[in-house]
Amino acid sequence: MTRRKRPAMSPSETEVLRLVWDAKEATVQKVYEALPAKRKVTYVTVATLLRRLEEKGYLKHRLRGKAFVYTPAVKKEDVINRTISDLVQRLFGGNPVPLMQHLALHSEISDEEIERLRDLAKKK
Repeated sequence: MTRRKRPAMSPSETEVLRLVWDAKEATVQKVYEALPAKRKVTYVTVATLLRRLEEKGYLKHRLRGKAFVYTPAVKKEDVINRTISDLVQRLFGGNPVPLMQHLALHSEISDEEIERLRDLAKKK
């Protein structure tokens, strides 16, 4: 079975999808309340983002009373894998090493995380 390639998400859509993944299920109100106050996003905008994510195939909904309850239609790992693979292909010609080097040089990584990465590299 082949997987349908879903349309790309905007940064705001990605943020909303992450909140639904974390909550496992969410109403517009729950997502609205979970967004950082500094975002200054309206309730209507959140409803629009959730609807767009459903149209793109990332979410599904069911009715609970009068509220739509949204749940993920895709696994987080599948979206991450596809997104990172696309990024590596587009920016680095399929070679993941420059991405890993960039992350190592420009991210704050703890000693414990470095050790976990070493263990992963040894297993690979």
